[in-house]
Amino acid sequence: MGPQQDRRSMANGTRKETKVVVVVQYRECQRNHAASIGGYAVDGCREFMASGADGTAAALLCAACGCHRSFHRREVEPDCDCSSTTTG
Repeated sequence: MGPQQDRRSMANGTRKETKVVVVVQYRECQRNHAASIGGYAVDGCREFMASGADGTAAALLCAACGCHRSFHRREVEPDCDCSSTTTG
């Protein structure tokens, strides 16, 4: 899961709080394993799977292919909860 952001706005004396939760998923590996010999070959890893627990260095390595998370395609999906409204 990604970071959570608060957005507040004032309209007609009403304060509306909107929480936006950003869901980030890492998909297939795009690392070119044959770049050093002038070719092009990917390993076929379909989705990033963390090697360790969150907050550790191993969490950034894929258990399937051994690549760093940055080699995997990043997919961002905003999930907006626009139902919370408070007056004040």
